[in-house]
Amino acid sequence: MAVDTLSAENLYVADAQGRFGGEFGGRFVPETIIPALDELTEAYAKAKADPAFQEEFAYYCKDYVGRPTPLFFAEKMTRELGGAQIYLKREDLAHTGAHKINNALGQILLAKRMNKPRIIAETGAGQHGVATATACALFGYECEVYMGEEDVERQKLNVIRMNLLGAKVIPVSSGTRTLKDALNEAMRDWVTNVRNTHYIIGTVAGPHPYPTMVRDFQSIIGIESRQQIQEETGGLPDVVVACIGGGSNAMGIFYPFVHDAGVRLIGVEAAGHGLHTEHHAATLTAGSKGVLHGSASYVLQDTHGQVRSTHSISAGLDYPGVGPEHAHFKEQGRAEYVSVTDEEALDAFQWVAKSEGIIPALESSHAFAHVRKLAPTLPKEQKLIVCLSGRGDKDVDQVARRLGLL
Repeated sequence: MAVDTLSAENLYVADAQGRFGGEFGGRFVPETIIPALDELTEAYAKAKADPAFQEEFAYYCKDYVGRPTPLFFAEKMTRELGGAQIYLKREDLAHTGAHKINNALGQILLAKRMNKPRIIAETGAGQHGVATATACALFGYECEVYMGEEDVERQKLNVIRMNLLGAKVIPVSSGTRTLKDALNEAMRDWVTNVRNTHYIIGTVAGPHPYPTMVRDFQSIIGIESRQQIQEETGGLPDVVVACIGGGSNAMGIFYPFVHDAGVRLIGVEAAGHGLHTEHHAATLTAGSKGVLHGSASYVLQDTHGQVRSTHSISAGLDYPGVGPEHAHFKEQGRAEYVSVTDEEALDAFQWVAKSEGIIPALESSHAFAHVRKLAPTLPKEQKLIVCLSGRGDKDVDQVARRLGLL
C-alpha cells in the first residue's frame, strides 16, 4: 500500500509487508528467518481472528495477570502541580510488576499453537525477561534470556527472579553490553535455531509482524484506560503521556486513542546526560531514519550510518532504536516526542514515591518528569493520563547508590 493511498481510516494500519506509511517497519533480516516470520504472521492472523484464542488470552489477563489494572486519580500530585487532573494507569500492579507480561502471555499462547518447544528473549531492565520467564514457567517451556552484562549488573534483582522462575540468563559482553547487544545475540540464536524456537521480542520493534503483534497485545492498556476514564469522568482524556525506549507501553496506551484527534499523545525519551552530549537514548528526538534489528525506523547513528552507543539511567530505555509505528506517528504529527535527563528522572522517581506512596520504575519516572513540567501549564479541567508502566523495586539499589544512601 503506497503512502498516497492511505485513507484517514487506515492511516495507522501497517500494509501487507508490515510498513507503516509505506516507509517504516518491514523486514530487513537474513533469508533464513523469513519462513519463520511468514509462519508467525500466518499463525498470528489466524489467532487474532479466532474467538477461542482471544478468550484464552482474556482469561489469563484477568485471572493470572490481574487485569484490569486500576486507573488511579493522583489527587495529591494534582493539587501540588495545580494544573490538569492527573490519572495513573497502574501497570505496576500487573503480575510481575510491569506491562511486559501482557505481550509475553500473548506470545507464549502463539508459541503453543505453533508447536515451538523452546523460547528465547532479550531484556534490558529485566522486566520483559521476568515476564517471559514467568509465562514459560506457567506453560512448562524451556527459556533462555539474553541480557547485556551492564544490565545484568544494574538489574541484579530481576536476574535472580528469572533464575528462580527457571530461566537461563545469558550475559552478553559485546558492544556496550546493553539492550542493543542482547537483541543482536538473540537474533543470532534465532537464526541458528529457528526450526524449534520462538523468539519473544519484548517491544514494538523488530521485523514484521512483531511491531503490529506486540502493539495489539499491549493495546489492552489503552482499551482499559479509555473505558475507565469515561466511566470516571464522562469523557476522554486531553493528554496521554508514556515513556519510550522501544515503545511498547507507549504504543499500548496510545493506540486506542489514535483516531481521537482531541487527545494529545506524548512520548518521553531518555535524554541521559543531555542531548548536547552523545550520552543519551533519545532516538525520535535526536535520531535519523535508518534500519536496526530488522525494521526501518528512527535510529541513533553516526554520519557513516553506524549505530551509536547510548546511555540512560534506565536500562529499559537504553536503546538506540524505536518501534517503527512511533516513527510513523512522529512523521504524521500524531504524537509528540520529548525527552528528559537522568537527573530529572531521578528527581521524579523520588517525587512520585513521596507524593503518592508509589515507587515507579526509572522508565516510568521519565514520563512523570515531563508531567511535572506539563501539568501546571494545562487548565484545571483538563485530564491527563500517565502510564505507570512498571514498579521501581528493581531500581531501588541503583537509585540508593546514586543518591549516596548505600
